[in-house]
Amino acid sequence: MIPASFEYEVAESVDHAVDLLGSREDAKLLAGGHSLLPAMRLRIARPGTLVDVGRLHDLRYVREDGDSIAIGALTRHHDLETDPLLKERCGLLAHAAGEVGDPMVRNRGTIGGSVAHADPAADYPAVLMALDAELVFHDGRKVAAAEFFRGVFETALGQADMLTEVRVPALDGAGWSFLKFRNRSQDWATVGVAAVTRNGDAAIGLVNMGATPLRAKAAEAAYRDGGADAAGEAAAEGTDPPEDTAASAEFRRHLARVLTRRALEEASA
Repeated sequence: MIPASFEYEVAESVDHAVDLLGSREDAKLLAGGHSLLPAMRLRIARPGTLVDVGRLHDLRYVREDGDSIAIGALTRHHDLETDPLLKERCGLLAHAAGEVGDPMVRNRGTIGGSVAHADPAADYPAVLMALDAELVFHDGRKVAAAEFFRGVFETALGQADMLTEVRVPALDGAGWSFLKFRNRSQDWATVGVAAVTRNGDAAIGLVNMGATPLRAKAAEAAYRDGGADAAGEAAAEGTDPPEDTAASAEFRRHLARVLTRRALEEASA
C-alpha cells in the first residue's frame, strides 16, 4: 500500500528535532525506518510530519562511563553486535543485537528506534528490563526500563521528547543468556527470554508475553530457592501472552517455561 501524505524534515541537531516534534502536528521521528515505514505503508501509522534524525552522527557511540556503558540512541544494531567494548563488558546486549532481523535491518536499524517503538515482540526491551537499564531523554531525564514501557507501542516518551541514550550496566563476572523461539528464520520472536545470573540471583526479561516486556518476578524468586528448574516452572506466572497466527497463549506459556529454564542453565554454566 501507499502511505498517507506527510511532510518531511531533516533534523540538524537534537534541539532542532525536539523543536520540530513540538511544533508539528502528529510528528514522528525517523531513524532506520524499519518499524515506522512498514506501519505507514499499511496505514497503521499516519504521521503528519516525519522528522529524519538519521544524520545526527553524534548519537552513534558506545563508551564506558564508570560501571555503565553508554550507547547513543542512533547506534545501529550491527555496530552493537560487533563493538569490542560491548562484547567484553555487556555481551548479552551485543548478542541480542545480532539476533535482530536480517543483515539489512541490522545495518540500518537503531537501538533507539527499536526501543522507542516499544513492540512487545522486539528483543531489546526485554533485554533492557533484565539489565535494569536506563533510558536517557534529550533533556537529561533518566527513566528506568521498568518504567519506560507503558503498553503496546506506548512509552514514557511525550510528543516532544527524544530518546538520546541507553545506559546498561557492565556484566563483569555475571552469567547471561538470550534465547528466543521463532517459526522461521528472521521472524519476530514467538517468545524470547533474556537472563542474567550473579551470586545466586537471576534477572529474567520476557519477550512477547504481554502488552509490554516483562520481568519474570515469580521465576526470579523461584530461582533463588530452587534453581533453573523451579524458575522455569514459574516463568509464565503473571503473564498475559497474546493469541495470534504464530502461537496460542498456552503454547507461549509453555515456551516461556522451557526457554527460561534453558536460558538460566546457559547463564549459570
